[in-house]
Amino acid sequence: MNLVEWLQHLMTNLGAAWVMWLLIGLSVLSVAIMLERGWFYWSLRDDIARLARELRDKLRADDMAGARKVLEASPSAEAAVVVAGLIEADRGPRSADEAMQSAAALQKMKLERRLAFLGTLGNNAPFIGLFGTVIGVVKAFEELGKAPAASVVQGEGAFSAPTQVMAAIAEALVATAIGLAVAIPAVAMYNYFQRLARSILANTDALSHVLMSHLVAERTGAAVEPAPAEAED
Repeated sequence: MNLVEWLQHLMTNLGAAWVMWLLIGLSVLSVAIMLERGWFYWSLRDDIARLARELRDKLRADDMAGARKVLEASPSAEAAVVVAGLIEADRGPRSADEAMQSAAALQKMKLERRLAFLGTLGNNAPFIGLFGTVIGVVKAFEELGKAPAASVVQGEGAFSAPTQVMAAIAEALVATAIGLAVAIPAVAMYNYFQRLARSILANTDALSHVLMSHLVAERTGAAVEPAPAEAED
């Protein structure tokens, strides 16, 4: 038995059922990730426009402690990034900017966690289903090859081979359908979560600029403030 015959024998003995179970297992895992990510993004919801107004009002009043208190009360990722800048605000605008960039990078990692699995599954689930389809087609052709021998030896038993051929083709089509059924929701949710992550990061950038504009204006104002005149004798 050569390698091709051995592989054909292996595929026809195993069938495509294990491919379908694999796809079902991956779909269960992908649904769990979708639910977890959905809950995570839901927990970060906040009115960013209102938060920006409150932050701007506190900064205009030079109430840094109040601004930090407002942001720390927010569950959003945007607020967590700006809090990092407020902590370093006394060291100057550049230190605050560096702190916010670092915090934004950490938040991006949290936002994109496990999304790679959804993207990979969405791209590859159809190919896994196609592999099951190939196994079913190989099995169908093997059964079709046995049909002439059955017609000579068993007479009426020849009708069993076409039935087995149809069953193998049906199994192949089911594998393709399951692969598509797993891939489509995974791709859709991956794109949706990626759009949410980009939106949150854009809001983070906007909120960070509110703080940076105040710090730069404050530093510039301090730099141009005239020195007090010396008393004349």
